[in-house]
Amino acid sequence: MAKKRHEALGLSDEQVLDMFRTMLLARKIDERMWLLNRAGKIPFVISCQGQEAAQVGAAYALDREKDYVAPYYRDMGVVLAFGMTAKDLMLSGFAKKEDPNSGGRQMPGHFGQKKNRILTGSSPVTTQVPHAVGVALAAKMEKKDFVTFVTLGEGSSNQGDFHEGLNFAGVHKLPVITMVENNKYAISVPIKKQLACEKVSDRAIGYGMPGYTVDGNDPLAVYEVVKEARERAVKGEGPTLIETVSYRLTPHSSDDDDRTYREREEVEEAKKKDSIITFAQYLKDNGVLTEEKEKELHKEIDKLVNEATDYAENAPYADPEDALKHVYAE
Repeated sequence: MAKKRHEALGLSDEQVLDMFRTMLLARKIDERMWLLNRAGKIPFVISCQGQEAAQVGAAYALDREKDYVAPYYRDMGVVLAFGMTAKDLMLSGFAKKEDPNSGGRQMPGHFGQKKNRILTGSSPVTTQVPHAVGVALAAKMEKKDFVTFVTLGEGSSNQGDFHEGLNFAGVHKLPVITMVENNKYAISVPIKKQLACEKVSDRAIGYGMPGYTVDGNDPLAVYEVVKEARERAVKGEGPTLIETVSYRLTPHSSDDDDRTYREREEVEEAKKKDSIITFAQYLKDNGVLTEEKEKELHKEIDKLVNEATDYAENAPYADPEDALKHVYAE
């Protein structure tokens, strides 16, 4: 009998089911955050919907015990896979004292958690690229076998930090994987107005590294390319640029009205390729998931999200004087 696709990649049924569970958890936390925002309970949402497959597929290809990640603001799938919990993310949404990212200082989506090697992110886009390259330089200097994995949107691949970071990584052959999550829009600007070349990955040649474009709705395709990139990196063969092509199913953020720049038909069409549906179908076709098991999974995750919401909503805010912490010398 021919091997199933995930088996050919060295993934067990349990592992791909866990990938799906993480994707579903990211989706359900995100959907809940939109409801909380519209109810006036949390200030801001910047969504991962439509990009979970790329995020989770990539994260599972890394060594989650020792690699470092420098995620961008949509990367809920990545940070969940690296050990953040639904509760952690809800505490951040409600800006509570226990928020592991910043103790309630930062907007939601600005991830950072030392114990899980998630580098702190910032509001100016793409600043995480040189940071990730710096951590990769440390790996090389200390002769350690970890890699750094950094993500960004295709819009911010036009920032200077992207060029500087990738150029430095290419020159010094650093163990860093840069993954551009191309969701077709930089806020309201479509891809055709952002790039003169056909693909973001076409830029890799200028930095002396391989570049790949893969289907961002297919977690197994992303897993495969990231796994190979990681193997090259730890062998000392340098960095890789990966572009995952998907579609942003929501407005840019909870402050954006995407009806002003894209047709509803386009969004509805994209929903047919939603990885939450297509990957579930793959798992069913391969006997990994049953309708029954899927219902159970939805129930289990709904309970988790409800508990996380209740906990975070009732958790204490930071003390007012905490606003001065880490600002002035103490």
